[in-house]
Amino acid sequence: MEGIRDRMRIRRKWLHWSQKELARRSGVSYGSIKRFEDKCEISLHSLVKIAFYLDSLDSFDKLFVPKNYSSIDEVIYEKKHRRQN
Repeated sequence: MEGIRDRMRIRRKWLHWSQKELARRSGVSYGSIKRFEDKCEISLHSLVKIAFYLDSLDSFDKLFVPKNYSSIDEVIYEKKHRRQN
């Protein structure tokens, strides 16, 4: 989440928008944007709205792309790795 938050903040600043300006444009409350930038807490609905107004919505298509494994060993390795985390 911190990486998403950091990239969102960089994009917002690149556009020269304050948190209040992003809130006004996106329809997401200023408090939600501030909480996301401070604590990485935000609803998925609000995050999608923000991504739309920051012209980053296409990135959401890549979140849940199925992986193509080249061997059973990769599947086993990933499954073990997920259990440890």
